[in-house]
Formats: sequence, structure tokens, C-alpha cells
Amino acid sequence: MNLVIENLSKTYPNGTQALKNVSLEIPTGMFGLLGPNGAGKSSLMRTISTLQDADTGSIKLGDIDVLKEKAQVRQVLGYLPQEFGVYPRMSAYQMLDHFALLKGIKNSRERKEIVKALLHQTNLYQQRNIKLSNYSGGMKQRFGIAQALLGNPKLIIVDEPTAGLDPAERNRFHNLLSEIGENIIVILSTHIVEDVSNLCRNMAIIHKGEVLLTGNPRQQIEAAKGKVWKKIIDKEALQDHQANFNVVSSHMFDGQIIIKVFGDTRPNESFEASEPDLEDVYFAHIKTKEQGEQQSDTEPNQGSQLVDAGNVSQNPEENKTV
Repeated sequence: MNLVIENLSKTYPNGTQALKNVSLEIPTGMFGLLGPNGAGKSSLMRTISTLQDADTGSIKLGDIDVLKEKAQVRQVLGYLPQEFGVYPRMSAYQMLDHFALLKGIKNSRERKEIVKALLHQTNLYQQRNIKLSNYSGGMKQRFGIAQALLGNPKLIIVDEPTAGLDPAERNRFHNLLSEIGENIIVILSTHIVEDVSNLCRNMAIIHKGEVLLTGNPRQQIEAAKGKVWKKIIDKEALQDHQANFNVVSSHMFDGQIIIKVFGDTRPNESFEASEPDLEDVYFAHIKTKEQGEQQSDTEPNQGSQLVDAGNVSQNPEENKTV
């Protein structure tokens, strides 16, 4: 079963065009939807999950018309939004049992076995009687996945699931998502490049409502080989390098700045080749999109100054945004 999105557009009443002719084909497995905050990721997820309507376009999940057959979609959908509400005084077991009942699992014995199995799968069984208000951020996210798995869904959507988690909890969550994504469609919507690089066989980069790139992360990294160049500079030299080179990212290291430039040839002898990663691919496509917008807003004889696409933190647990 594939999820097929064709020419999907959405404009909000305030005039913001959140989605612009988005087309994607998403197969079984982990699919990463990667983009900065405000890129349109949540708008797309909300539309797929039937929480809002599109203006134009279509979405098909197998034989189900997602935009017209919303009840059928909800029967096979698991959704973990960026923020989801729970009753803090209830235990994980009680809350999951309540969600299972709402999902239509009426038989108490069957419901008990399902809840028990999901708590084991998400490694929460030992903490099943603890109030949800006492759960850590990672435990709450794993509980969110447990409730999303109720009813054997064919499609699971997780929106920014690892933002704010510590390294150990992120690893646990990654392992859980990887296991789940073996047999169903799991869409991971995030601005954290490392999550997509670690987990997803297929991905798309979205920015300002438009899809900029689709493909396999490993293949996209391979295609960038020989096109990424780096250089260590003093902080005072950053603005000058941004004005004269296609700087796609920069980060601090030992009091100095490492810049990366994307291009077919070495900018000059002061740069050295850099092994590309998915961050380089991501920032390069975002930068190209922004350059095109700048040029369209600038008179032909004026030129435009390059703008840094973002800073990459040395700490991999910090959010990586554009």
C-alpha cells in the first residue's frame, strides 16, 4: 500500500499559502519529511490525517480517497502530533485502555491483552501504573506511539517526535520507530536532519510549502560527493565569506568558524574537500531555493548578497534548523 499525494495546495484565511502543488508517493517503510519550522510539514500532516481540508489536489491511501473518505482513513491511521493531550492523573495503563475503548475495542479481555502488548512493545510495561504527569519527555513520546499503534494502523504520522529529548531517549525512540516502520507506512515529520539520516529509506525536503527534493538519503549524499568544501575562518571574516562564496552552513569550533560551501569546483586553494552528509544536501537545497527568491525580488543590475542558510551545532542533540 502506497500513499499518493498529487498537486495538493492549501491557503489559510490569512493569506498564508502553506502548501503549493505538493506531490509525493510514499511507500511502506520510514519516510522522512524534512524542512525548517514553518515549511508546511504540519499543514501536510494535518491534511493527510483528515484534520483539515485541502483547497485542491488529491490524496490516496491504497484505494481510500483520503480527502473524501475520512472515516475510513481514521480506521487505519495512527497519529502522534507534536503536542498531544493526556489526563495527567491517569496511569499509562488506564489511559491506553481508555484510548483502546474509543478505538472500538469493546471486549475487555481483548483490550487488556492489546494494551499489555503495546506497553511491552514501547518498553513502558514496568511503568504502566505511574501517572502520566510523572513521565519523562521520552516516556510520553513512547506512550504517544503506543496509542498511535492501537487498531493495527496502515499509516502512522509522527510530527517532530524527538525535539527536546535527551540522547538516550532519542536512541530508544529511534529504535522503536525503526521497528514499527518495517511493515507499515511511517511518516516522520521533522526539522532534525539526523533523525531522517538515521531512520529513513526515503525522504522529501519541503520549504515554504514546496517540495524541493525527493529520494533516498544515501543516494542524495552520494550525489553530493565532490561538491562540498570547507574552511576554518575567524568570526570577523564570516560576513565577507558569505558575500563572496556560496556558504550553505557554518558552526563554531574551538573559537573559530567552520564554513561549508556547495559547488561543482573548489572555490579557491584555501578550501579543502569535505565528505558530504545529509545536512549538506539539506542546506544546499534550502539555500538554492532562497537564492532564487532573492533574485526574483532584485533588479537585474543590482545583484544580491548571499545569506547563510543556517548554523549547524556541534552538539548533535540541538535542533538543527535553517
